[in-house]
Amino acid sequence: MSTVAARSGRLRLFLAVVGPVLGSYLGSRPALAAPPSASAAPPRTFVVLREHGAGTPSSAQPHLDRLLAVVGEQNHWPQVSGRYFNERPAALEFVRQQKPEFGILSLAAFVSLKASLSLTVIGEVVAPKAGGTRYSLVSKRGQAVEKCAGRRVATTYASDPKFIDRVVSGGAFRLADFTVIEARRPLEPLKQVLRGEADCALIDDAQLEAARHIEQGAEIAPLWQSAELPGMAVVAFPRASGVSVASLKASLGTLCSKATDACKNVGIDRIQQSSESRYQAVVAAYSKP
Repeated sequence: MSTVAARSGRLRLFLAVVGPVLGSYLGSRPALAAPPSASAAPPRTFVVLREHGAGTPSSAQPHLDRLLAVVGEQNHWPQVSGRYFNERPAALEFVRQQKPEFGILSLAAFVSLKASLSLTVIGEVVAPKAGGTRYSLVSKRGQAVEKCAGRRVATTYASDPKFIDRVVSGGAFRLADFTVIEARRPLEPLKQVLRGEADCALIDDAQLEAARHIEQGAEIAPLWQSAELPGMAVVAFPRASGVSVASLKASLGTLCSKATDACKNVGIDRIQQSSESRYQAVVAAYSKP
């Protein structure tokens, strides 16, 4: 018993002397950093603005969510989100509050906002069924384009005369040449012409295609057509890092092949890499004094 007691006493003495020293040493050492987790990666946010299109943001949002999920997978970004809009004021409020890194913008919105938001083109959405790449003045068959001058012209594009006058018409006309009837829904201008409520309609390629599928649509005929314009622009905002921009741009070409249903359901044929030069002419036309 005395031997055990002696050993116990020596152990208590060792702990009394060494314990405080060891504790002080360990407390002064920096804690080991935990390995980085996927949740620590910065989120990437997108804004999509497609003006004058058919459908609603709520119906398009699920397709955008699926598309962005593939964007995240391709670029190894664990947090990717975005919102779809069809009206510019709501999209701009989202940009102000959420400060997205990337966007997809219809052409009119892009040329209008490029300078103020310091946008950089990194890609193009090729979507013939989505419209906005070629515009037409149409009327009932048998009329000439001169019939539209000074007459009633229905259009969903009345809210952006600068875009129509400088980019779409190429100098062929100005909205002020017409008595403009502002329409809200994509098929409304066509129906107004067919009902005799308008003499002509200024529409895009998607609306012209839709004329084939409405009653009496065969009576609609183009009187004038614009040059073909670039599609919706995929853009980077200034806050996007160079590494993120390069990664997203490199992945655009395979995006729709890996998100086939999402692209198909919103009328996208493909999304491809692009650059400032592709949009240079339309930006210059829009910005000229």
